[in-house]
Amino acid sequence: MVMVRLRQIYEESITPELIKEFGYFNIHQVPKLEKIVINMGLGRKDKKVAEAAMEELAAISGQRPVRTVARKSIAGFKLREGMDVGVKVTLRKARMYEFLDRFVTIAMPRIRDFRGLSLKSFDGSGNLSVGIKEHYIFPEVNYDRVDHILGMDISIVTTAKTDDEGRSLLQKFGVPFRS
Repeated sequence: MVMVRLRQIYEESITPELIKEFGYFNIHQVPKLEKIVINMGLGRKDKKVAEAAMEELAAISGQRPVRTVARKSIAGFKLREGMDVGVKVTLRKARMYEFLDRFVTIAMPRIRDFRGLSLKSFDGSGNLSVGIKEHYIFPEVNYDRVDHILGMDISIVTTAKTDDEGRSLLQKFGVPFRS
């Protein structure tokens, strides 16, 4: 099996740097990426939007997404139980590293007025959540075929215990943060 570029960088250079930086005694204490969850809310009740979102998220992630449906009816939102409300995908192992590589090197520079991710995006346990307003920043999405601009939430889950460990891990992967 071919090793993914970021996975190889993690094992060869990031792990020793983190051991030196935080003084870990055991290699299993070193934080690592666990999974990346990508969620796209539809915002509309149209079946065509749901199908387009499924196709585009599949192209972005390289994996078939799962539909998320409303669990209960809410009259104020004109929402009925069982209606499609979004699509999501959970990436692990090689696909996770490939997605993170494409996200950092290709998609982030295409975000308008991007100055780095906020350090407030961490949840207190070393996990990062990023909201994106336009899904077409990924080159896999054909901009000419996009009918509806959809936002997406990307959650990067790590095994880090603190935000400092998680930030250090992600910085070494090349994720830019505001200073």
